[in-house]
Amino acid sequence: MSPADFVIAPSWIIPVTPAEAVLTDHALAVSDGRILAILPAATARDYWPEAHWEARPGCVLIPGLINAHTHAAMTLLRGYADDLPLNRWLGEYIWPAEQRFVGREFVRDGTALAALEMIRSGTTCFQDMYMFPDETAAVAAECGMRVVSSMIVIEMPTPWAATVDEYINRGLEVHDRYRDHPLVRTSFGPHAPYTVSDATLRRLVTLANQLDVNIQIHMHETTSEIADALAMQGKRPMARLDALGVVSPLLNAVHAVHLDEVEIELLAARNASVIHCPESNMKLASGACPVQRLLTHGVNVALGTDGPASNNDIDMLGELRTAALLAKLESGDAAAVPAATALAMATINGARALGLEAITGSLEVGKAADMVCVDLSAVACQPVHNPLSQLVYSATRDQVCDVWVAGRRLYGEDGFTTIDAEDVMVRVNAWLARMRAPG
Repeated sequence: MSPADFVIAPSWIIPVTPAEAVLTDHALAVSDGRILAILPAATARDYWPEAHWEARPGCVLIPGLINAHTHAAMTLLRGYADDLPLNRWLGEYIWPAEQRFVGREFVRDGTALAALEMIRSGTTCFQDMYMFPDETAAVAAECGMRVVSSMIVIEMPTPWAATVDEYINRGLEVHDRYRDHPLVRTSFGPHAPYTVSDATLRRLVTLANQLDVNIQIHMHETTSEIADALAMQGKRPMARLDALGVVSPLLNAVHAVHLDEVEIELLAARNASVIHCPESNMKLASGACPVQRLLTHGVNVALGTDGPASNNDIDMLGELRTAALLAKLESGDAAAVPAATALAMATINGARALGLEAITGSLEVGKAADMVCVDLSAVACQPVHNPLSQLVYSATRDQVCDVWVAGRRLYGEDGFTTIDAEDVMVRVNAWLARMRAPG
């Protein structure tokens, strides 16, 4: 057996693959940023008697959580506009605030705050959709997180770009810059069917196929979106997108709340992924995604928080619990989205959606050592009849005790290791003062 850089020995390991597996008294060895072996702890002691040993009694080790859709820099708009329907929230508050405040510094500082929150709550990888995707990528890389940073496109001027050509050209520059980065990938991020034209969507489909990158797009989020599409185009948004070639294995359909049976079957036939954002959908009263029906049809359903201005957190442990509970309510079936499925949505399903399944999303030999340790010794998690159940239904982000990406520790008993939390908070408070200032 090859030498191990370190060995972690928790009370339980939940590798996610195979589904529902829970390993007791096992250890996981890491070498050169990858998982070297998973085997009984006593055997690991014999193999690597001199390796650095990380004992974690009472803890469960899981793959790093994957936030498959967020707008990280919008942490600086958390609580800025609440308790409003989507159209008013966007048109009257968020878009005007973005025109006034968003620039490189805003995105950099907002993403740094998001990185603190995500790392602390066990997220090791996220797919982002926001302006200045190069800044998002830079912050994630500096913090040691994995990121898929979207090359956004919208047919309206923003601080990032003024025309479709500019959006695409600037996005491609970001793609080229990070083409070979070990932690950074890119995707295309057309905002929504109602903000992107047919010609632009066709162009993005061609580019996505050429570059082999995903397309994430908000779609079927509200009933009004569908009604407007029927009134203006005579067809539902997904039918239009399918005619344009958007519905494919590269599609990450974000929200997908309002789907009929034909659309669910179409997503399954095209091998597209749905990114479910339950808490944001609930908060904006958008509705409940038919997750169990999607899963039954074989659709890959991943999990995202959406942005922290509409959630208002980016806590994936909380999100997977909400996803499990909401699916039971929406379907009327208490067996819908059991704990193992909810965890898969937040890990391996997210990796599949982002095209990272061979790298991350489960604890398997050869994959990157993207791992999170959660302390189940808290009173609220006792007794531990089933660590998988306790993780999903009882644990909170405050119980995350260790976070690694590619074997590099990002958080542990001494706090954050790759980001200066105090410096970030100084910058955040400066933004708060600036945004409160008159004029």
